[in-house]
Amino acid sequence: MMASAGNGILRSCLVTARPKPKPKPFVPRPFLQMTPKSKSTLVIPRMSYNSDPTPTPATDRLISVVSYTLPFFNSLHYGRYLFLQFPNLGILFDPILPLVTLYRSIPYSSFVAFFALYLGVVRNPSFSRYVRFNSMQAVTLDVLLVLPLLLQRIFTPGRSGLGFRLMVSAHNLLFLFTLACFLYSVASCVLGRTPHLPFVADAASRQI
Repeated sequence: MMASAGNGILRSCLVTARPKPKPKPFVPRPFLQMTPKSKSTLVIPRMSYNSDPTPTPATDRLISVVSYTLPFFNSLHYGRYLFLQFPNLGILFDPILPLVTLYRSIPYSSFVAFFALYLGVVRNPSFSRYVRFNSMQAVTLDVLLVLPLLLQRIFTPGRSGLGFRLMVSAHNLLFLFTLACFLYSVASCVLGRTPHLPFVADAASRQI
């Protein structure tokens, strides 16, 4: 028993007598190691601000701009209260007054322009999708302009009171909204880009 105890003490002495290994020096590793091969094949991507590499033809831009004049001309009567309240605002529209007068002098010009645009351009596969989409947006926006007139004939708000004030506010907002859509769409078409109008773009895409 004493022999076994002595052997245990001897082993412990041998273990403690062994020299401890020296720690390896700390060498910091780089965060990114690149082999010569990876350096030679490293490609930095370039950002592109034009998703469509092919420019839009000038004829497509012109037809698209003309198509947006349909809802714009039909929305001018909604701005009559603004023109009465701010007479100087009407001066901005004096350059297009001859075109508006000619447009309104033609009998059923709104219906003729609507069906000509829808049947002659939107449903015509010979035109590009760019032209058909913009024309469909213009047609959809023109249809939305008819709904307030139908509501006005149903409820007949009169010439005074709360109903009349609500009608005036609705007409002003509708005219400003249509004017903003017209300016945005014309600017986008001139630059060859595709305008996406709120409440209109999704419906137009489903019809193309």
